[in-house]
Amino acid sequence: MGNTYMFTGFPGYLATKLLKEIADKEYPAECVYLLHLPTVKTAAHLELNQLIAEGVVNPEKVQLVEGDITNPILGLEPFLSQKLQHEVTHFFHLAALYDLAAPFVRSWQINVDGTRHVMEWLRKARRLKHFIYFSSAFVSGRREELIYENELVHDAGFKNHYEYTKYEAERIVQASIIPSTIIRPGIVVGHSITGETMKFDGPYFILNLFQRIRQSPILPYFGEGQALVNIVPQDYVIQASTFFAHHDKSIGKTYHLTDPSPYSARRIYEMFAEAFLNRHPRLTLPLTVAKAGLAVQPVRKFTGLQKQALDYFTCESEYNQDNTIADLSGTKITCPDLASYIPALVRYYEAHRKEQDKHVSIF
Repeated sequence: MGNTYMFTGFPGYLATKLLKEIADKEYPAECVYLLHLPTVKTAAHLELNQLIAEGVVNPEKVQLVEGDITNPILGLEPFLSQKLQHEVTHFFHLAALYDLAAPFVRSWQINVDGTRHVMEWLRKARRLKHFIYFSSAFVSGRREELIYENELVHDAGFKNHYEYTKYEAERIVQASIIPSTIIRPGIVVGHSITGETMKFDGPYFILNLFQRIRQSPILPYFGEGQALVNIVPQDYVIQASTFFAHHDKSIGKTYHLTDPSPYSARRIYEMFAEAFLNRHPRLTLPLTVAKAGLAVQPVRKFTGLQKQALDYFTCESEYNQDNTIADLSGTKITCPDLASYIPALVRYYEAHRKEQDKHVSIF
């Protein structure tokens, strides 16, 4: 008998790519249920129809399910809820509010209450083999130095509401007896070969800035930029997560899907400048100048920068990967060197920047 999958967060980018990866690896599936919000019903149908047209999924084995994780029983009709609880073997929880600038209450409702509702619902999932929860390496908050995969609880504080609510959500998952695997990615960017991504945030804010000031005679650094920045391509995250989801040895473990050889913020800034503008930055402005400027909304809008993103270029954290390295040993799944795929990220950005502008949060 095949597996029955359920995903939250469809038609989001990671949910869609995971679905493709599972199909590519030919894991046997009796059915796949894709939970989506009522507000994205049209987009969910369009995405599913595209997957069907591409031959990625069998239309007889994939079903869209309308619901909302911020409600009890995931906002499902009681009969449908019970039906799914009797069928689901693998549950991928990806739905979350990822915006670094999102207000606290909404972040808590989706990231914490939503995860609590998922865990409560899964207690009655009769056939559940594996729950895969997508957390973040940045549940470490303002902790610095070396951080291990088996560590979570700390009192160092957090850089934003996203980190804090994901931290609280992960505490809920860790306290459960449900067979779970926790995935903690670094900053996820586009595909390492094609550069494809759904939205231009995180490191892409650097490219937004370069686009706005490309005619300027001065291309400055902001701060010393000595902190290591943990960037990973989405194909590495998808491949590793799919592998872990289908191997019992990952149950009860947490994995840092982070860059084993991260670059400093300064070097990343240089590599993007070289790939996008064919220029080398000169002159270093204090980071306090950048933060002061980004406190003003017109400046944020002009530069295309999100002020909360600056914190990720100054926090000196390193992420141990013992579980990840050990359990991916013997596979071909590895994290490529950032320098090798920055050109692909830049090419995709240049080709799709205008049509993707609406996805970028700059407030």
